[in-house]
Amino acid sequence: MTDIDSIPPNAPQGQPAAGHNAGELTVSELSQAIKRTLEGRFERVRVKGEISGFKRAASGHLYMMLKDENAALKSVCWKGNAARLGINLEDGMEVIATGRITTYGDRSEYQLVIERVELAGIGALLKMIEERKKKLAAEGLFDPARKRRLPTLPNVIGIVTSPTGAVIRDILHRLEDRFPRHVLLWPVLVQGEGAAQQIAAAIRGFNALEAGGDVPRPDLLIVARGGGSIEDLMAFNEEIVVRAAAESAIPLISAVGHETDTTLIDFASDRRAPTPTAAAEMAVPVRAELITQLGEIGHRLAAGTNRRLAEAKLALDGLARGLPEPMRLILEKSQLLDGWLERWLNARLPFFQRRADRLAQLKAELKTPHQQLAEASGALENAAGRLQATIGLALERQHRALDRSGAGLNPRILTDLAARKRLALDHLGQLLDSYSYEKVLQRGFALVRDGDGAPILAAAAVGAGQVLKIQFRDGVVDATADGAASPKPKSRKAGGESGPQGSLL
Repeated sequence: MTDIDSIPPNAPQGQPAAGHNAGELTVSELSQAIKRTLEGRFERVRVKGEISGFKRAASGHLYMMLKDENAALKSVCWKGNAARLGINLEDGMEVIATGRITTYGDRSEYQLVIERVELAGIGALLKMIEERKKKLAAEGLFDPARKRRLPTLPNVIGIVTSPTGAVIRDILHRLEDRFPRHVLLWPVLVQGEGAAQQIAAAIRGFNALEAGGDVPRPDLLIVARGGGSIEDLMAFNEEIVVRAAAESAIPLISAVGHETDTTLIDFASDRRAPTPTAAAEMAVPVRAELITQLGEIGHRLAAGTNRRLAEAKLALDGLARGLPEPMRLILEKSQLLDGWLERWLNARLPFFQRRADRLAQLKAELKTPHQQLAEASGALENAAGRLQATIGLALERQHRALDRSGAGLNPRILTDLAARKRLALDHLGQLLDSYSYEKVLQRGFALVRDGDGAPILAAAAVGAGQVLKIQFRDGVVDATADGAASPKPKSRKAGGESGPQGSLL
């Protein structure tokens, strides 16, 4: 083996140093010699310093610098050792790292290979916890307004703790004594590497359960651990655990350590219990006390109800004394109804008598169909006479006007005008003549009148033995009806034995 102390620092390459018989070394040989010397001289060291430039590689290795006021030391922690550190390293932490010094020949660097890390004193650890507390408090994670009320009697209680040890047994024993409930245990590590991640995952896992699923969703969570040193309780000071507790939609009780122990999860939880046993007492009431309390409440409720009913009955009796007797009210209304009935009966007969008298009067005033036909026929003849007189007067006035107008006109014009007027006059005359009932008689019809000369318009108006006057186109014939009107004959086809007009008698 070559002793590196025997090689002068300024010896030229390719030549042995003056006064020495040492041979030449390659760079790799020299690097290996330095490596063996450092590892032999500093086989195991404990170095105190502040972490700077901390980095976790994808491979799981940890890289950092340990520094103080005057120097810095490159350090590395391999993946296997990093999983067993029990502390989440970060920049600014003052630690004591235990390991060995070695070299990294590719870069001619020496470094500390860390095997174990511990915080440099309780003061540094408390300072880190206090700074983390201020940071999380500034985000509002410890705000009292975020804290939820614990359920009075949860059906299911979820517990996050180690499945072994006295904590889970103490909680279950206390729940059994006070009020047995359905308990779900989520086993986790409560200290060491990975404990914080498991605790946070358990809290979020309980919150992720769906109501009504195969695994019931807890109504209350208890995160518990027994007492220990501040290093043992560090998992409950980790940021991932505090954030999971603050985000929990299920009310959460933190029961970490003894009464004097305080961790950051206590500030984020809805209630802090001094011990795990106290957490079980907070979770459920004492069943016997609850039954007694319910009995007292029921008794007070029954007594209050009875007292309220008695007061209401007393008030009702007082009001009833101020009211009239119901039977008397009914009898008075019955008597009033009898009076109304009597008045109605007395008023009904005169009312119907008046209606009967009015009906008889109207019946007397009504005219028979014969009278109505006679009046209508007379009115028609009067109207026809007035029409003829009016037309005659109008024609006469037109003739006189025509004569006056024609006196000053050209004879020819007068002749034409007279012709037109004559045609118009002839037309009016024909129209007047067509309105005459005598023209109808000329076509073979007859006008039937009664003995008074009134026209008879329907066979139903003729009675047996009634005297009739039948006017034809050439004269009037007297006749007597020998019976009532016969049914209307059915129409016959053209060319039948009878014409379209039936017998009048």
